[in-house]
Amino acid sequence: MRSTRATAAVERLKSRSGNPDYALMRTAAGLFCLMLGPAADPASRLSELLPLDEFVAFVNSFGPQIPRRVTKNDAAFEKQLVAKKPVE
Repeated sequence: MRSTRATAAVERLKSRSGNPDYALMRTAAGLFCLMLGPAADPASRLSELLPLDEFVAFVNSFGPQIPRRVTKNDAAFEKQLVAKKPVE
């Protein structure tokens, strides 16, 4: 199993939070865990052991989020989607 997606998710978390102490732990069974600080301390685990897809989803939702950039065109398009009600 490739862990490139998991590593990239942790790197994004590091850049979003400004904290370089986040780390990734991978077990022999292919499960992943998010750690903070030294890996020897069991209290530093921030997540349970998760499979790859669940781990990436957890890390992406963890910590501060970057607000989505909305252009004028995006805002106008979203406004058009909501503007009309269906005719019965």
